[in-house]
Amino acid sequence: MSIPGDDIEVPPSVRRLAGGALLTPVWRNAIGGVTFCTDDGRYIKYGPRNAETTMAGEVARLAWAGAYTPVPQVLVHGADDRHEWMVTRAIPARSAVDPRWVGEPATAVAAVGAGLRALHDALPVADCPFDWSVPARVAAARRRGVRLPLALTEGPVVDRLVVCHGDACCPNTLIGGDGRWSGHVDLGALGVADRWADIAVAAMSTEWNYGPGWEHALLDGYGIDADAERMSFYRDLWNAT
Repeated sequence: MSIPGDDIEVPPSVRRLAGGALLTPVWRNAIGGVTFCTDDGRYIKYGPRNAETTMAGEVARLAWAGAYTPVPQVLVHGADDRHEWMVTRAIPARSAVDPRWVGEPATAVAAVGAGLRALHDALPVADCPFDWSVPARVAAARRRGVRLPLALTEGPVVDRLVVCHGDACCPNTLIGGDGRWSGHVDLGALGVADRWADIAVAAMSTEWNYGPGWEHALLDGYGIDADAERMSFYRDLWNAT
């Protein structure tokens, strides 16, 4: 995942969705999808269909989660034979990997950890219709033709079931001007799982975005001590799937 340059080609569908608004590319994901922001307070997410998650699935998750925690409001969504798109109303905040926060990693990492804990505490497991457990992820990987080693097909004993974000990497936490978390984005894999499935990935991503040495600061922000066994398993499962 990366921040695209201003010279990126804007797909015709995105121009139509923008309706004359000025477009700025803000994020490119690993499968070639790009997110643009408009100068009238919207984000347009556009990308190829893929077997792991869908924007239609994300729309459903955002609608559910939005009753409990700050997430983007979906304005329009759709698809054609090859691509999907989704337009959301902007939350007035910046990604935790915006240059502002990359320059203040202690503040950013603490906010990501606190935001993840708040998300886990806010979303009701009993009412969640989405599953991100180890068996569900293993089954989804098999459907995509991903062969996992036996050691990754059964996870550790669950510590605490929560509704996980599903992609808790630092860029998906939004931080307000006061340095506190203010929302979450990219909830296409949201579902019930052990909280360490999120915590392990969030901690791992601190090194990608801020450099080495920030993992424990994220755990402190969440309010938890490291669990080496669970962190190792869920990192390996993430990387394998």
